Amino acid sequence: MAEETIFSKIIRDEIPAQKLYQDELVTAFRDISPQAPSHILIIPNILIPTVNDVEAEHELALGRMITVAAKLAKQEAIAQDGYRLIINCNQHGGQEVYHIHMHLVGGKPLGPMLSR
Repeated sequence: MAEETIFSKIIRDEIPAQKLYQDELVTAFRDISPQAPSHILIIPNILIPTVNDVEAEHELALGRMITVAAKLAKQEAIAQDGYRLIINCNQHGGQEVYHIHMHLVGGKPLGPMLSR
């Protein structure tokens, strides 16, 4: 079994976070170091360390992450102008917490996806 992460503790309310959504499959909360006016993390409630660890049984939770992202984008009033969904994987992909998570970022023009 993978090691527990800070996100596991946020899911269980052992560490405070500004939660915006939680159900039986996923939890969403504001990033503590926002990179845009709206920066929300959406995570599955079960620990999946990286995209490389995703199995067919995780499809419902991962699909829910996207539907929750769309709902939160509307609530944040960024859906019309647009936003970005980002999932990093491992060191070269910029992953810092090894509990799969999606960044919902928007509220300003985000520029190119990758720096050159």
